[in-house]
Amino acid sequence: MMATRTEVQALAGRGVLDLRKRRFGILPFLGPAFIACVAYIDPGNFATNIAGGSKYGYTLVWVIVASNLMAMLIQTLSAKLGIATGRNLPEVCRERFSRRTAIGLWLQAEAIAMATDLAEFLGAALGFHLLLGVALFPAALLTGVAAFAILGLQRFGFRPLEAVITAIVGIIGLCYVAEIFYANPPLGTVARHAVVPGFAGGDSVLLAVGILGATVMPHVIYLHSALTQSRIVPENDHEARLLFRYTRIDVLIAMTIAGLINMAMLVMAASVFFKSGLHHVESLEGAHRTLAPILGGASSTLFALALLFSGLSSSAVGTLSGQIVMQGFVRRRIPIFVRRAVTMLPAFVVIGIGVDPSRTLVFSQVVLSFGIPFALIPLVLFTSRKDVMGVLVNHRATTIAAVLVAGLISALNIFLLGQTFGLA
Repeated sequence: MMATRTEVQALAGRGVLDLRKRRFGILPFLGPAFIACVAYIDPGNFATNIAGGSKYGYTLVWVIVASNLMAMLIQTLSAKLGIATGRNLPEVCRERFSRRTAIGLWLQAEAIAMATDLAEFLGAALGFHLLLGVALFPAALLTGVAAFAILGLQRFGFRPLEAVITAIVGIIGLCYVAEIFYANPPLGTVARHAVVPGFAGGDSVLLAVGILGATVMPHVIYLHSALTQSRIVPENDHEARLLFRYTRIDVLIAMTIAGLINMAMLVMAASVFFKSGLHHVESLEGAHRTLAPILGGASSTLFALALLFSGLSSSAVGTLSGQIVMQGFVRRRIPIFVRRAVTMLPAFVVIGIGVDPSRTLVFSQVVLSFGIPFALIPLVLFTSRKDVMGVLVNHRATTIAAVLVAGLISALNIFLLGQTFGLA
């Protein structure tokens, strides 16, 4: 019987683990982190980075660098959990916590997944709207067709989906390389602000907290552990360590690319809007509309194209995350196309009644903030336990760093929620 593409890739991975087929190199192990990194360049990041650059210039570039370093640590832990246990984070929660706790975690995770789907789908529809000049509702229909097409790649195994998502990340990156070329920022100034912390008044502190607080998306913590749990299964401790070594490289490459794209977003906004005295460009439509007269039509087209691909890829990733959440916490699974259709409905309703897409994106980020501690705390807890992780248990220094990062991100999100509802 002819092997499937998935089986071929798994065999390639096993060849590297067995140290007998070096010609495959690291390539069989690249992919999961590229799918996860899409959550860090989603439409919500577009809005936050543009606001930061237009209001405060290059001042907050260091915040993106710090955020990306924290994201690397968290995604590495999530991937490691899948390798060590052969289970994803929701499954480990279901096995280690009481049934009541697992159901509670599932309900909040489903709310997070729905908010994620809404935000990403709206972002892609807005990208079609800006790129093609069509109304939002037809743009949403185009988004639905494209989202189904991307998810359909799963029937051919994990590699085609990973390849498409990786290509999309590459397209977004190329769009922003071109944007930076048009904007021509002072690279020395950017480099200095990347490593020297600084603020520009009290409001910049609040925006910096917002960027840091939105560092980790809870749905992608669940997903990354699922992407590594059975992709290539180690047969002994040596193979587990070797696989984790390759996985760290995957995370490092993917998250570095995502971090550079986020930096490019803020730098572009600083070079174009802040430099021109346009300090209040906060909506995605406003950014697109303002780019053309300053840098030319090509720049606004590139912006819309990057937003479109960001929304499409993150929408597909959000749907996959929702499937993992349901299967892991309550052992239920529905056809992924049915789930995609159901999660598209709120976006169509929002667009149909004329709600401002940018405001909806902000609201979805508030909802996401609720779920961050419920994903981060179990992740740090489980990866620090030897009875769960075996030889891949966190080193003491890793656990301390993870506790500090989880505590900081959770506290920042609680602060942001208090600010949002006027409690702080």
